[in-house]
Amino acid sequence: MNAPTALKNLLPVSGVQQGKELVHESAHLHVTGSATYIDDIPEHAGTLYAALILSPVAHGELIGDGIDRAAILKEHGVVAVYTAKDIPGENNCGPIIHDDPFLAAGKVEFVGQAVAVVVARDMLYAREAAHKAKVLVKELTPILTIEEAMAANSFIMPPKGITRGDAAAAIANAPHMIKGTTRTGQQEQFYLEGQITYAVPKEDGQLTLYVSTQHPDGNQREAAHALNLHTNDVEVICRRMGGGFGGKEGNASIFSQSAALAAFKLQKPVKLRVNRDDDMTITGKRHDFRIDYEVGFDDTGRVLGANITLMSRCGYSTDYSGPVNDRACLHIDNTYHLPALKLLSHRCKTNTQSATAFRGFGGPQGMFGIETVMDEIAMTLGKDPLDVRKLNLYKDPAISGTPDTMTTQYNQLIEDWVGDQVIDQVEQESKYAERRAEVQAFNAKSKTRKRGMALVPLKFGISFTATHLNQGGALLVIYMDGSVSCNHGGTEMGQGLNTKMAQVCADGLGISVDKVRITATDSQKVPNASATSASSGADINGAAIMNATMQMRERLKPVAARMLGCQPDDVSFANNELHGGGKSVKWAEVTKQAYMERVGLSVTGFYMTPEIKYDFATLNGRAFYYYCYGAAVSEVEIDTRTGEWRLLAVDIVHDVGRSINPALDKGQIEGAFVQGMGWLTMEECIWDLRGDANGKGRGKLLTHGPSTYKIPVAGDIPEHFKVTLFDNANMKPTPFNSKATGEPPLMLGLSTFFALRDAVAASADHKAVVYMDAPATPERILMACEKVKATAGL
Repeated sequence: MNAPTALKNLLPVSGVQQGKELVHESAHLHVTGSATYIDDIPEHAGTLYAALILSPVAHGELIGDGIDRAAILKEHGVVAVYTAKDIPGENNCGPIIHDDPFLAAGKVEFVGQAVAVVVARDMLYAREAAHKAKVLVKELTPILTIEEAMAANSFIMPPKGITRGDAAAAIANAPHMIKGTTRTGQQEQFYLEGQITYAVPKEDGQLTLYVSTQHPDGNQREAAHALNLHTNDVEVICRRMGGGFGGKEGNASIFSQSAALAAFKLQKPVKLRVNRDDDMTITGKRHDFRIDYEVGFDDTGRVLGANITLMSRCGYSTDYSGPVNDRACLHIDNTYHLPALKLLSHRCKTNTQSATAFRGFGGPQGMFGIETVMDEIAMTLGKDPLDVRKLNLYKDPAISGTPDTMTTQYNQLIEDWVGDQVIDQVEQESKYAERRAEVQAFNAKSKTRKRGMALVPLKFGISFTATHLNQGGALLVIYMDGSVSCNHGGTEMGQGLNTKMAQVCADGLGISVDKVRITATDSQKVPNASATSASSGADINGAAIMNATMQMRERLKPVAARMLGCQPDDVSFANNELHGGGKSVKWAEVTKQAYMERVGLSVTGFYMTPEIKYDFATLNGRAFYYYCYGAAVSEVEIDTRTGEWRLLAVDIVHDVGRSINPALDKGQIEGAFVQGMGWLTMEECIWDLRGDANGKGRGKLLTHGPSTYKIPVAGDIPEHFKVTLFDNANMKPTPFNSKATGEPPLMLGLSTFFALRDAVAASADHKAVVYMDAPATPERILMACEKVKATAGL
């Protein structure tokens, strides 16, 4: 099947499921505690339990194996211990570049790196033995910060950049210029269900891995390579995850391969479930960025030229840092036309966990950079930041007279621009101008409490930047009673993907959703599946399912035509029936008859995203199939004496195309906004950069549990939280003309950060520019207030 054929069949067939607000397919299981997660799977007889021995230093050379094997084996209940030397095949969990061993070999490069796997008869015994084990290591001086890495020329890969026009000349000739540095922090994925694998040996050397993972195919291939097995010897199954957010895309392999190694060696089932502290210590976070900028602009606030340098802390190995940093470059424009740009991206190597995928995948950091610029231009000129943002938006070539104003810095023409319409709608619905006046009135009367507002837009490209990943598969099976089983390559992590896929499948066959069951993601049902990431799950897997239903309709039409006495082309599917020739026949009767006539009732579907043509080496070309747009207004209040703050109101308008399931999409938008707000205001990773009096112990993550790492909770959500779906069909043929929802809304949380900056500026009567890094914790807000008041002479 070629791509054009698939593209013609992505609109609803019956239309019944389009926009239907069905409840999440597992909601009743979630609320009753009946949903089966990996740790709930009944254990096989003889199951053993594993724990990881972790490096206590950020950088060092292992002495021998790095452990005293004999001493560990003497611990109560311990049956085995394995190090890198026990791995029969490749020691790698790097998802792109194979520079990331799942067990340290010869050296350790961050506090928490797995050195060995301890296996015991009980989970408690394994953990106690791992905790007591001493790692034999000669400590070396680590590189921990972006600044240290830049000074040492320590990088995981060469820098990349984008040049558009003559930025230096544009800045030099501009009437105004700003220059500064800002930073974004790391963020822990903090999924509710921690990392876990249950590895079960099967006959003839085969192995089944039950993994909480966003990428079963990656876990399958890497485990096979590690154990010198063929890929078809390893099966990976995941029915559901208790959250992922990118943290279970590549990092799950650290745990799945460790459990697989132990199970393979012992030929016993092995479960590896880490506690929260170890999980946070071992796994990668969102990349933190330092962003240096020099920008020239005119009297109105229009950007004329920009010189921007991005520096990110990538950790000790490549992981997903290449595409994450690339995407930051691709989203440095957000919704703005930058006529002259010099952009350089440094990927810093440090002795910390390898920073990894996180919802937004570099896009949030890039957008934070340009939004900081827009905000600072407005403060410098004494303008409302919204006016500056609107002035710099991409513009219709029919108005500007040149296609350049609708062309990105990576030379992709924007074909579906509605950013200005989305901004206008949320501005009107939120009564922005009226509330802005109310905020100013409040601030004029209040000496110690100040309010702030911000409207921040977004444009987010949808597609994997690695072209080959833009493909999906599905397996459709129909039984004689008319019930349907459908399997696809995506993974359910709570986002409602399987609910949407059931709707897509049901619509494609003209049946009700209760006849469709979406089964657990299984690498032996849909092979070579891309990870559920890049907001692509519904697009590529939904299109694959629609392709499968299209094939099945063509198989069933002749059967139904014979039953209805009409031509196959006259047969239609709707309401659990097949119609034609003025008559109808029940769906279940047709499927039973198809079986009797020996018509195949299973089919595989496939889809590949068309039009993508992008050169990742030069960051140039058509990187994205389409764009999502959104805008949010946040209103906040701060206490200038303590830095404490609260979110008073949020208004959002977001573009999801023609929604498959508006209820699920609104839930995703709300959750993404809150997660983005958390990243920018309260979630902070704090590192021990000094160690003890002798410098020992440097590089330890101090915020490695819920007692020290704070995420937003129900009390942080304002009563006024309004989400409106923008009325806009995707111009590209996606399932039902919908658009992705997973990642884009996270960037709407930027509005809360810039509302806080506005409130801080109000503490000095908007007489000075605010400089404040993210996250905007109460401490940073307080310090920013004191600094801005001192600058203004207040």
